[in-house]
Amino acid sequence: MQGSLVDMQSLPTIVITMGDPSGVGPEIIIKALHSTEISRICIPFVIGDKAALERALLVCGSLLKIQELNSVEEIGTLQKGSIPLLAISNLTEEDMTYGSPSPKAGDAVFNYICKAARLCLDGVVAAMVTAPISKESMHRAGHDYPGHTELIAELCGTDNFVMMLAGNVLRVSLVTIHVALADVPRLVTFEQVLKTIYITAEGITRLTGKRSPKLAVLALNPHCGEGGKFGTQDTEIIEPAIRAARLKGINAEGPLSADTLFHFAQQGTYDGVVAMYHDQGLIPLKMLHFDDGVNITLGLPIIRTSVDHGTAYNLAGSGFASEKSLLAAIKMAAEMASGVQVTI
Repeated sequence: MQGSLVDMQSLPTIVITMGDPSGVGPEIIIKALHSTEISRICIPFVIGDKAALERALLVCGSLLKIQELNSVEEIGTLQKGSIPLLAISNLTEEDMTYGSPSPKAGDAVFNYICKAARLCLDGVVAAMVTAPISKESMHRAGHDYPGHTELIAELCGTDNFVMMLAGNVLRVSLVTIHVALADVPRLVTFEQVLKTIYITAEGITRLTGKRSPKLAVLALNPHCGEGGKFGTQDTEIIEPAIRAARLKGINAEGPLSADTLFHFAQQGTYDGVVAMYHDQGLIPLKMLHFDDGVNITLGLPIIRTSVDHGTAYNLAGSGFASEKSLLAAIKMAAEMASGVQVTI
């Protein structure tokens, strides 16, 4: 991070979790913290591993220096050209071979997330931003979670959460998240669809200031089920949930066919899109926002944003991974923590 001594009282403190040290997380963190814009909007520090960060400094050819912290309070002594690091793991090269998941790295990643969430819940920091993780590494370490979102929601003690990815054109939230496609139909329930619509509307209002955001709710089946020929979930589950949402004053339309909806959504017709499953919503979003999309968890008692991509094992150690999504995630977290209208 660049800049002179910072004023702890004027800017929100944001913790960035390193993510999988075998992936691009450490590299994109270093590249993002070179941005002078970040030092103007927040006080970031990293939770992770010193050896992994030192290796990434070499890969990126960075002249930044690591400033180890014993506690978050020490961030007030941050000096020019330093990256503050709260190191809570001590991994070896073997534990974090580029492109290879490992149990020790998975356990470290789990601990990074838990520590950051606790700091947020205790009010020590204003928000957390997460670099990409390897679910396989976490699973090998005995932490069986589908992803960041579900783990953080559990740590926060809530079931009322929604995963939304956003760029400056599209915002897409998901009724089901990291599940097998075969399991999606039984998980698309009236209650889950209605909850997702409600939390999405509330979240977009908080993010943008729009009192009645216009939402498009997608159908589950092709052509909205074609009158029941391709399935009845759209008429028996999704449509009633939309009606119930509208009775609550939410401006929601649907069910709408996903194969045409995104043509209109990218023109700004809607403030948000509610998709029924992961690839239905995130393929079109990442077509437009692969480099600058942000993953935000709505409904939590804390602020959490993330990159919209994975560990990119194929790029790990190259220094070529783009930091744009992480920059956007940090910017969004800072804006949310400062209570200003989000620009993304």
